[in-house]
Amino acid sequence: MAYIPGGGAPASGAAPVGSQYCVCKVELSVSGQNLLDRDVTSKSDPFCVLFTENGGRWIEYDRTETAVNNLNPAFSKKFVLDYHFEEVQKLKFALFDQDKSSTQLEEHDFLGQFSCSLGVIVSSKKITRPLLLMNDKPAGKGLITVAAQELSDNRVITLSLAGRKLDKKDLFGKSDPFLEFYKPGHDGKWMLVHRTEVIKYTLDPVWKPFTVPLVSLCDGDMEKPIQVMCYDYDNDGGHDFIGEFQTSVSQMCEARDGVPLEFECINPKKQRKKKNYKNSGIIILRSCKINRDYSFLDYILGGCQLMFTVGIDFTASNGNPLDPSSLHYINPMGTNEYLSAIWAVGQIIQDYDSDKMFPALGFGAQLPPDWKVSHEFAINFNPTNPFCSGVDGIAQAYSACLPHIRFYGPTNFSPIINHVARFAAQAMQQPTATQYFILLIITDGVISDMEETRHAVVQASKLPMSIIIVGVGNADFAAMEFLDGDSRVLRSHTGEEAARDIVQFVPFREFRNVSVARAGPGRRPHRAPRAMTMTKDQGLGTVCSPRLLCPQLPQTRPCDSVSARSSEGVGHRGGAQSGLGLQAGVPGGPAL
Repeated sequence: MAYIPGGGAPASGAAPVGSQYCVCKVELSVSGQNLLDRDVTSKSDPFCVLFTENGGRWIEYDRTETAVNNLNPAFSKKFVLDYHFEEVQKLKFALFDQDKSSTQLEEHDFLGQFSCSLGVIVSSKKITRPLLLMNDKPAGKGLITVAAQELSDNRVITLSLAGRKLDKKDLFGKSDPFLEFYKPGHDGKWMLVHRTEVIKYTLDPVWKPFTVPLVSLCDGDMEKPIQVMCYDYDNDGGHDFIGEFQTSVSQMCEARDGVPLEFECINPKKQRKKKNYKNSGIIILRSCKINRDYSFLDYILGGCQLMFTVGIDFTASNGNPLDPSSLHYINPMGTNEYLSAIWAVGQIIQDYDSDKMFPALGFGAQLPPDWKVSHEFAINFNPTNPFCSGVDGIAQAYSACLPHIRFYGPTNFSPIINHVARFAAQAMQQPTATQYFILLIITDGVISDMEETRHAVVQASKLPMSIIIVGVGNADFAAMEFLDGDSRVLRSHTGEEAARDIVQFVPFREFRNVSVARAGPGRRPHRAPRAMTMTKDQGLGTVCSPRLLCPQLPQTRPCDSVSARSSEGVGHRGGAQSGLGLQAGVPGGPAL
């Protein structure tokens, strides 16, 4: 059954325009019970999608992982939202049976949905409701449970674990172990907090270190019991129990680098039946670290400036800008999809840039007078000073340059990514890094230099830099989804992994009719799509570590263990304005 996110009547009570008072961050945990079985030879493979209501439309916010062959899933992926008590924040939870690897929801079987406001969940702390089909009839006996946890404590805990001599569970192999962490819920039942990855074919696994909010793991109570379960993964979802143990954050804090902590993994059934039973292996806590997770606001208050650069696609696939069918055609209202994307993102970011001077670059066009193709030219035709005054200045320079260039190709991203990365690298050399670079690339089609672009993104992932790609038009943007490392780690052609996910791709059609996309000159968007906010884990908090930038916080919120940097001396772009200028003679890139 095809699922249309905007299908059905959206929940009423749209959020009031202009609200900016965030009470707190809220983490939502989702589980399902008695879901519909859509598979013939096995059980459903469910995943949950969260939608938020904006301007009368449902906008996808995030997705959980897929629970294989499971009609009663407990998803380890959490949804984290800003809770505004003065707003009616409508949410829709939709469950699907994954049938293909496609990210398009219509490719998967619909299992049911449930809508309510965030306030209802927060006030109840935990709710269980029946799932409904598109016709509002019950989805069998399917239920959904959503639990809310306020993330008022900004500490995070990072755990590094391994196993030794775990029980062999596979008949012709070893085991494929993974761990699950549980805490006591408000109803007295154990609640899943985190699930590690599966390590194949070993009795001595080493899991990747993971980080979770401390309040998620133990509600901020260092003595609260934590249950750790070890399983052998099976493809059919019937995972074999290996053993368990209980601990607490207080106890785990005894583990340090070089001084591990060991726990016996106990299978109670075996312990009762076998007199000589000792354990089912050892779980080793190699290290436990608790740190503060600085917020976006912390970094801004600490003096961080967002350095915004725009890259605009002027390749021939966009069509003649004089033709109304062209994506670059400026309609009688004075806008097009390129301009709408610039306003949508730029008007949010410019509030965090003191001088509001932004470089605006183009790629894929032939430039006068010799008509050579360039992949990083200043759209104001001033290579030594490509800066435009505010978002309106970018829009004016864009409109003015259209009659003076020839759309050509190919669609190469790497030159502009490398261009911004050079200055992000320079910023990292400063004693106190106070700049974070955001590159907005607006494009209509397939990337021509994918190998070079992958390499450029992997290298840029080590720098204080993020990339937003907005796809305009109705082209196939599968390659863009590939660069957006939400579901997999991006690797370069040499196999090098990205240090973090720095790319966020957004098809413009997904928010074309949302209020943010209707923003124009002089009008501020009421709320950006999630991808536009740049508050994901990929951003400031990952690169602007205390070594680079320690936020200067108000006296009521002192840094726990890191001395605050004085905000004095946060210079005007730290000399970056002259640095970001294109070198004279460089506007013409390699000719075709």
